[in-house]
Amino acid sequence: MKKNKTIPEQIWQFFCSVKLTVYTLVVLAVTSIIGTVILQNGTPPQYLNLYGQTVYNIIKIFNFDDMYQAWWFLALIVILCINIVVCSIERLSFTWKIIFPQKITFNPDRFRKLKNLETVQVNKDVRSLSNDYERFLSKKVGRVIKQEAQTSTVMYAEKGRWTRIGVYVVHASILLLLIGALIGSLFGFKAHLQLDEGQTSDTAFIAKKRLPIKLDFSIRCNDFDVKFYDTGAPEEFKSNLTIINNGNALFTRDIRVNHPLRYKGINIFQASYGTAQPDSVVIDMIRLSDKQVASKTLKIGEEIQLPDDQGMFKLEGFLPHFDFKGHNLGEAFVGRITPKDGAAFQIGLPVKFPTFDRMRKGAIAVVIKDFEQKHYTGLQITKDPGIWYVYSGFILLIIGCWITFFMSHQSYFIEVESSGDNDSTVSISGTTNRNNQGMKLKIQKIVTTLKDK
Repeated sequence: MKKNKTIPEQIWQFFCSVKLTVYTLVVLAVTSIIGTVILQNGTPPQYLNLYGQTVYNIIKIFNFDDMYQAWWFLALIVILCINIVVCSIERLSFTWKIIFPQKITFNPDRFRKLKNLETVQVNKDVRSLSNDYERFLSKKVGRVIKQEAQTSTVMYAEKGRWTRIGVYVVHASILLLLIGALIGSLFGFKAHLQLDEGQTSDTAFIAKKRLPIKLDFSIRCNDFDVKFYDTGAPEEFKSNLTIINNGNALFTRDIRVNHPLRYKGINIFQASYGTAQPDSVVIDMIRLSDKQVASKTLKIGEEIQLPDDQGMFKLEGFLPHFDFKGHNLGEAFVGRITPKDGAAFQIGLPVKFPTFDRMRKGAIAVVIKDFEQKHYTGLQITKDPGIWYVYSGFILLIIGCWITFFMSHQSYFIEVESSGDNDSTVSISGTTNRNNQGMKLKIQKIVTTLKDK
């Protein structure tokens, strides 16, 4: 052992340590649990409401609110990748010599000392038994190495040397999984797009940072449909979307929850829905003194004169959720009244509470009478260029685990020794790199088979 190692040797020794693998996996497991428990990609008010200011400051420092994109989490994955590669290279030369030896040799004394050694007496001469057993080993195991003496013969055969590479297949699969995750984190995205019925857009937004993501094509929402259970809960909602490229409509598809649309490596999922701003609204202007009603159809942003020259009314917008003194009154329109003599003020017009504006006790009460119900569809737009690495990694992992746990390198030894004029002593044993109990049962089965030959 070298006492004074060079810096490259020290770095190599650090990354080929199994302890590093264990520690890295433990840290990744703990942080993954944290990332599951803590809300990801939320808004500051959500974190402050859930955890308070102190915990929120800690979350921001360590990027726990977007943990799987945090530099330190990606660095842990890179360290684990390097660790797996270095460990594999460090041990590969020894394994390679076992899998591809220059010359296959065996030590009979080693097999004679094995605990699974079985010995039986057979009423046949050595030469006859040797020929029968050689054919048996050749057929059941593989090429037989035979050593003959004056009164005895030893035979050796093996199979499954290549199965020792199973652990490296597992290592390669883990590397593919980690590399796929890194590529997805660095070059992929998860964004959201809200489209009203009839609206077209080619820009989605990353939820947390509100960064725009320009797509190579446009998406148009032709129609949105939602069905409800008797309880009022949504049974199914779907969007009819058209993909447009360079001004040309390419194709139209319906998407539902768990039935996304895929195009150019982009996945479009049905994520949510809500009530969109209508094109026009019918309002009633009620004179409270005699209940006389004047109806008018308005567009958002349009301004009209109130009856009896009471001033002007402007329909400013639509809110899917209207908050009044801490209570959510649901869908509502927002208007602004400018009196003839006085300052302008804003009023809320909840759809579910048509008499709400009467509480203002003005001369004229405004009521939402009717409007065309429109919806918007909430789409989740994702791109993960590392997904095929992940798929390949899973397939390779299954293959590697099958090789590692269900296949093995097996060696068989048979010795036939003369014990009389026409009697022989047969000794059988074997080794395997895993499942020694299974090898013992195989040896017993071979003994039973050979005794009948």
